[in-house]
Amino acid sequence: MSGNQMSEDKMSEKTSDAGNKIPKMFAENIHKYPQWVFELRRTLYCKAKQEPKYQFYTLYSLICRQEVMEAAWGMVSRNKGAPGVDGVSIEEIQNAPNGVQHFLAELRQEMLNKTYQPKEVKRVYIPKANGKTRPLGIPTVRDRVAQAATLLVIEPIFEADFLDCSHGFRPGRSAHDAVSEIQAGIRAGYKQVYDADMASYFFLLVGGT
Repeated sequence: MSGNQMSEDKMSEKTSDAGNKIPKMFAENIHKYPQWVFELRRTLYCKAKQEPKYQFYTLYSLICRQEVMEAAWGMVSRNKGAPGVDGVSIEEIQNAPNGVQHFLAELRQEMLNKTYQPKEVKRVYIPKANGKTRPLGIPTVRDRVAQAATLLVIEPIFEADFLDCSHGFRPGRSAHDAVSEIQAGIRAGYKQVYDADMASYFFLLVGGT
């Protein structure tokens, strides 16, 4: 990544990762992102890790980069998924006369002009093993691409702040990893495990209370 490209977010042109243990997702391009996007994410992670109090700004321009938008589309299209409230599917966008590039160009222009407005989230209910149902929100494909572009840029910054013992909803980690740590603790002589959960927290949350 050239120095003038990185000047978009006013970070130092060279962020050394020497001496730091970089997670595999930032050390190796395991997700096959475009090279510019991979190097951006690695640089953001290293900067956040080396300077925890560094104030990132003008990240929005990075989210709107063509390379980032294309990588975001790749994430969304690989995950497939159902259409949102507008009924537009991934396949419909791919098979449209102007195709994916036109779709991304329109979305990117709206984001650059700051006229982009997300649509309502489609609510569906999926059955649980205990006979109850779990609410699931399905954004439109358009909104999923915008969300993925945002994730690509801000994820490395937040990942640098997480403790190594944190596993929930983090890339490359799972509940199985947390269980493995508990098992290691038991083998080390620890006798107690504390489990806490908020049932239906986001479903019942009203007015921020």
